[in-house]
Amino acid sequence: MKLIRFGTPGFEKPGVIINDKYYDVSSLVTDYNEEFFGGDGLENLKKAIESIELPEVDQNVRLGAALARPSKIICVGLNYKDHAAETNAAIPTEPILFFKATSAIVGPNDNLVIPKNSKKTDWEVELAIVIGKKANYVSEENALEHIAGYVLHNDYSEREFQIERNGQWVKGKSCDTFAPIGPFIATQDEIADVHNLRLWLTVNGKSLQDGNTANLIFNVPFMVSYISQFMTLLPGDVITTGTPAGVGLGQKPEPWYLKAGDVVELGIDGLGSSKQNVKAYSEN
Repeated sequence: MKLIRFGTPGFEKPGVIINDKYYDVSSLVTDYNEEFFGGDGLENLKKAIESIELPEVDQNVRLGAALARPSKIICVGLNYKDHAAETNAAIPTEPILFFKATSAIVGPNDNLVIPKNSKKTDWEVELAIVIGKKANYVSEENALEHIAGYVLHNDYSEREFQIERNGQWVKGKSCDTFAPIGPFIATQDEIADVHNLRLWLTVNGKSLQDGNTANLIFNVPFMVSYISQFMTLLPGDVITTGTPAGVGLGQKPEPWYLKAGDVVELGIDGLGSSKQNVKAYSEN
């Protein structure tokens, strides 16, 4: 099953994609939130849509983030060897964890707004995991039981804020519009092998990132299990799993970054694609 949310910002309704068509399920589901994922929401929805006729939705509608604002976004840093190498970082021996503010979440095709005083706004295509069942001290063997599905995420980063302004990475990761999520959440049965998915990203049509989840340093079950040793993962929480090489920080001979007028497009096998137009920050 593929889950979408559609409509104007702040007033999105839940929907599904069936045979490439959009359908409204707001008569069946309040929203794709902690209550939905933590209960029997997915199973109940699957059963319900088999027995009723759903209203179709115009595909020109704006898509919101594919889930309601979760309790947290947990990010895994430097989780591809080639990305660690391009940033001159050591290969992690354990996952590097940091948070991204949930206020950064926007729809998959909403504008990216360069933050005030930003000089180094960067891109990062990533596979994200959506938690479907409360996870606390779970084993790696049982980790997949706690996953609702997977979704495309662009983990935008302001590198000066992140690296040069002291403190943890969260400052450079949490600016408004820095977490476009979607277009849809694909449930686990939609993805044949989560560890063999191509990820790609272009800026102004130029191919910059072209990787595969086969190259993850820490795989999906390990990440869910590992993070659950330090905090409780709640239904609807998002784990974003790292990016392959090709970010602005790693460009040769010199790093370069996004500017107003740029267009960023990205996608992952089985999880669709998204597009963000880059806009300058405005006080208005």
